[in-house]
Amino acid sequence: MAGPEGTTRGDPTSRGVDRTSALPLWAQIYDDLRRRLDAGAFTAAFPGELSLVREYGVSRHTVREALRKLRSEGLVTAERGRSPMPVQPAEIEQPLGTLYSLFASVEAAGHTQHSVVMALDIRADGVVTTRLGLEESTPLLYLARLRLADSEPLAIDRVWLPASIAAPLLEADFANTALYHELDTRCGTRLSRGHERLRAVIPTPAEQELLDMPEGTAAFAIDRLAYSVDRAVEWRQTLVRGDRFGVTSGFSARSGHLIVTGGRDTNNENGPSALLLS
Repeated sequence: MAGPEGTTRGDPTSRGVDRTSALPLWAQIYDDLRRRLDAGAFTAAFPGELSLVREYGVSRHTVREALRKLRSEGLVTAERGRSPMPVQPAEIEQPLGTLYSLFASVEAAGHTQHSVVMALDIRADGVVTTRLGLEESTPLLYLARLRLADSEPLAIDRVWLPASIAAPLLEADFANTALYHELDTRCGTRLSRGHERLRAVIPTPAEQELLDMPEGTAAFAIDRLAYSVDRAVEWRQTLVRGDRFGVTSGFSARSGHLIVTGGRDTNNENGPSALLLS
């Protein structure tokens, strides 16, 4: 159920202060405000000092101490004459129609890139091998990762490659490295082109929990087929948080935008040329 600030995760309402506690009042307020921020509260605005004084029944000095601690940790910002504001995670942008790297873009935006490896093995998948133009029994290397930016979930990434090419990747540490860097250095294979289908979706409850997303928040689902010269070598499915990720596109008066509508099959080589790397 949504709280008073319109959020849905956890309990964003105030729990007040305990004047019998040995913990200072400012520290209790700091803990409570941090809990509420983590629960998704204050998405529209952060309460000002006087509002917090009334809400917690404490002095303005006490509230200022709690806010000072929040500011020192980069959780809220404050300017003279303005109410504090919660610091929102920066959106990570990717361009359409070019080769680009999620790994590099995360770090270029000032974030720390990290992944949690959920699976790395050799398996069979008849549907994927068909997409790659291979026999159904062809062994595939499968890698599934939860992609993080500054320890915050950003995307669920699943990729399949022919084991005949990618088997050396079983020895790679994908917690801190880019897939395509390892594919190049360990396997001698570089991707040269590809195409994607990108659509907005509502994640399943399990995906929502894994990505730590507020209920009802949309995500981008990206299906991708990538080639090394003329050979299809990667099929990838990525689910990325819509509140942390955006796509950009250029246009001109002469060419305008290239917009693909409907359910175009991503096996169609005339599809979009954008490719999300690593």
